[in-house]
Amino acid sequence: MTQRSGSADLPLHGGRVPKWLGDRMTRLGAVMCEAIIHHYGRDELLRRLAHPFWFQSFGAVMGMDWHSSGITTSVVGALKRGLTPLSGELGIHVCGGRGAYSRKTPHELEAIGQRVGFDGTGLATVSRLVAKVDSAAVQDGFDLYLHGFIVTDDGRWVVVQQGMNGDSKVARRYHWLSEGLKSFVDQPHAA
Repeated sequence: MTQRSGSADLPLHGGRVPKWLGDRMTRLGAVMCEAIIHHYGRDELLRRLAHPFWFQSFGAVMGMDWHSSGITTSVVGALKRGLTPLSGELGIHVCGGRGAYSRKTPHELEAIGQRVGFDGTGLATVSRLVAKVDSAAVQDGFDLYLHGFIVTDDGRWVVVQQGMNGDSKVARRYHWLSEGLKSFVDQPHAA
């Protein structure tokens, strides 16, 4: 049975990525995703984004080479900015983000679903379920503050979300993949 695809613990750091780096990450991330999709397909990009070590390496190659919680927020934000203009061509959409943007994910999924033809309402429910499992059911002391939902035109998805534990100054990144998913709650830490 397939469950959550993995997690990663990272030092919790504040601050922001400089604009020049954010812009570079946006351009480079979009080009790299485009190349992966053209050579290996959208499903392979989702599989790679669902792998904690690959995601960490991807962020470093994009330019965010600090071992920090900021790699998750900067990569998800850069992909959203970089892939949104290419979504019609590539058939992949990035929803959500950090803070208030994370709470807009269900509405974004419903709107994209109406536009491209997948079940946006069903995926909005998936978004809420995945967030609920990692925020309430797991009860590991990490409060979610980032929820990135990356979905293809055919409704396949990966979720990358992150919670923080202010007491221990650690962030935990959670990865979910729709491929082979049978249960949202059966042994969520098995990966």
